[in-house]
Amino acid sequence: MQPNKWIAAVAAGVALAVAGPALAQEKLTVWWVKGFYKAEDDALFAAIKKFEEKHKNIKIELSQYPVQDMIPKTVSALDSGSPPDVAYADVYDFQVTAKWAYDGKLEDISSVIDPIRARFATNTIETTFLYNDKDKKRAYYAFPIKQQTMHIEYWIDMLTDAGFKESDIPTTWKEYWSFWCDKVQPAYRQKSGSRAFGIGQPLGVDSSDSFYSFLTFMDAYNVKLVNDSGKLLVDDPSVRQGLISALTDYTAPYTKGCTPPSSTSWKDPDNNVAFHNKTTVMTHNATISIAAKWLDDANNESLKPEERELGKKSYYELIRTAGFPNKPDGSKMVYRTAVKAGAIFADSKNKARGKEFVSFLLQEENLMPYVEGALGRWFPVTKAGQASPFWQADRHRKSVFNQYAAGTVMFEFTKNYKFTVLNNENVWAKAMNRVVNEKIPVDKAVDEMIARIKTVAG
Repeated sequence: MQPNKWIAAVAAGVALAVAGPALAQEKLTVWWVKGFYKAEDDALFAAIKKFEEKHKNIKIELSQYPVQDMIPKTVSALDSGSPPDVAYADVYDFQVTAKWAYDGKLEDISSVIDPIRARFATNTIETTFLYNDKDKKRAYYAFPIKQQTMHIEYWIDMLTDAGFKESDIPTTWKEYWSFWCDKVQPAYRQKSGSRAFGIGQPLGVDSSDSFYSFLTFMDAYNVKLVNDSGKLLVDDPSVRQGLISALTDYTAPYTKGCTPPSSTSWKDPDNNVAFHNKTTVMTHNATISIAAKWLDDANNESLKPEERELGKKSYYELIRTAGFPNKPDGSKMVYRTAVKAGAIFADSKNKARGKEFVSFLLQEENLMPYVEGALGRWFPVTKAGQASPFWQADRHRKSVFNQYAAGTVMFEFTKNYKFTVLNNENVWAKAMNRVVNEKIPVDKAVDEMIARIKTVAG
């Protein structure tokens, strides 16, 4: 070989050696639920971009799916032995993580969680400390990222058009629901000439809103389905009676014609849509995504000026976020919190990098912008996040903060993992639909529900 050709060959080899690592990016497959509005997705994209800038050799392949599709798609991937490296969905905690952990399908990520455990607020990290029956141990099999509880949303202008003031809204249980149904609805219809409904009551079997709302009604009647060790309490006659009272109250708006007929088939976004369209005056929702959607519109530069102005006016002036009325016994509501969790799977192909991504995301400087980027839809799981001025910035966020500051309780599945199966089946909404669609008595629907609870979780 001639000297100049030898030099060229060496130079090419050096160039390939240098370029090789730069070109060989590792792929990290991430599945994440689709947000309800632009700002929520933008916050995720910003976190991913920041991670990729820090880890130049890692490329995140992101796939997003609607909330109702996340579990079926993940189950299919698990069954085929090809799950994503990291996955998050708003309903994993309710419906699957505890069961997946029990079956040995999740990766132990205690190495990520243990060093930062002290940063988490009360009743948050506990949701992800799960039992693995395959390995006969408890460990952190999921990562907590944000949380939600139940809120009331209503339109001030619609209430005013009906001839009522906010001070007219009762604080007692029976009178509260009657007010929206029996007073506001007919008065608004008469004044406006439109067929709006007083209440948007989620009743769909494919909706997590329906079971979260029903369980809040159950909490109003002080019903405890399990004790702290996870043992069922449903044979207690007082539990049965409490469930009958809760289901009676929950189905009443439908049987009285005070919620849209379509609410029996609503999915999670649908009570939001009905509210945004002013088909309903009031609804209950497990986040403030309803109000925050209008703030997202106000900040969305791709919208017309008049659309942005309507968003601003709706968020700051026309919509209220509030807590539930007092319980039937007169005591204050104590809200259940759902801690949203993601996971790495035992069969994930790139678990080491997956843990790096989760660890990065849980750092306060990354987690806080991500959670706040959703404009208040989710409440922080960390002490520092909850202390952020963001939660004192307007009346909607203050209302959320105050509900959490009063203390929370956790879901049944944190004590008995089999309740994730019951939530996934949505035995609660099935009982509602037995009453409203099939016209069976409430006590019979409750007895069927109790029988199913005993079969699954006994």
